[in-house]
Amino acid sequence: EHEVAWTWLWENVERLVRSTLGKPQQQERALERFIKSLTPEAFNYLRTEVYARFFQMAPAGQDHFKQSSSRLHFIADRVVEMTIDIYCEPRRMVE
Repeated sequence: EHEVAWTWLWENVERLVRSTLGKPQQQERALERFIKSLTPEAFNYLRTEVYARFFQMAPAGQDHFKQSSSRLHFIADRVVEMTIDIYCEPRRMVE
C-alpha cells in the first residue's frame, strides 16, 4: 500500500516537472533560495502543510500513510531533498 501511494505521488511530481521543462535552472535557484530562507518553524509548518494538502487532495492517501509524526517528517524532508535533486539530476531521479 505504501509503495502505491509513493509511486502515485512521484508520478504526479514527474508530470508537474515535465510541464515546466525549459525553465529548470531559474526554478532550481529560486527553490534553493526559498528552502535556505526557511526558519526551523517555517520548515516544520511546510512539513505539516505537505500532508494536510496531500490528504485534502487525495483523502485515500490517509490509508497509506498511517505512521508516526517523526516518520512523516522524515518522508517530508526526503521529498524536499528529492525536489531539489530532480532539478539537478532529472534523469537519475525518474529512473
